[in-house]
Amino acid sequence: MILLIETATNVCSVGLVKNGQLIAQKRAEKQMSHASLLTITIQALIADNQIEMSSLEAVAISIGPGSYTGLRIGLSTAKGICYALNIPLIAVDTLKSLAWKTQQLYPKATYFVPMIDARRMEVYTSIYDFGLNEVIERQAKIIDESSFQELLAKEKTVVFAGNGAMKCAETLENSNAKFIELDCSAENLPALANDAFLRKDFADMAYIEPFYLKSPNITKPKKIKW
Repeated sequence: MILLIETATNVCSVGLVKNGQLIAQKRAEKQMSHASLLTITIQALIADNQIEMSSLEAVAISIGPGSYTGLRIGLSTAKGICYALNIPLIAVDTLKSLAWKTQQLYPKATYFVPMIDARRMEVYTSIYDFGLNEVIERQAKIIDESSFQELLAKEKTVVFAGNGAMKCAETLENSNAKFIELDCSAENLPALANDAFLRKDFADMAYIEPFYLKSPNITKPKKIKW
């Protein structure tokens, strides 16, 4: 059984995977409270499903890109559980997990463009084809009228999905484009996490860091005048 943790955005969610199937999930509805709610939500998930922590075989974490603080909290919690139980850690690309979920909703589409809101008209994004191969690597992209025009000109269905997709809908309006609001959620992780588990594709817990994609926006405090 694999514990799933998703804290890359303002949604904090966890889940359980058994034999490749999502058997339970739980969300903390209060946004941006990952530090106080993540461990409580995990404990509730375990209790509700009447299992022991010792039955976990791995922990899968959504590794980014996304919120600097959220990713740090999620990874530190995942590491703590893995160290305590002596089980492996699985890192799942957050954008690819969004693309996987989008493909489940639109199985006949040709391209999938996950978008995580990075404020204003910037998004974290990439492009995946029908086989979930990364066509364009992950990047922080400012969206304007010229964005994705080459892709949209191919007369194939392109689905833009994620919490950054809808704000781009008017700018990228095209007959080949579909836009859906989609949370980064633990329910997006099961297939990718299970596949990595079967391949024994485990993270090195001594060196793994969240994938921020760009440096956090940290401002220096103003000098206090005495």
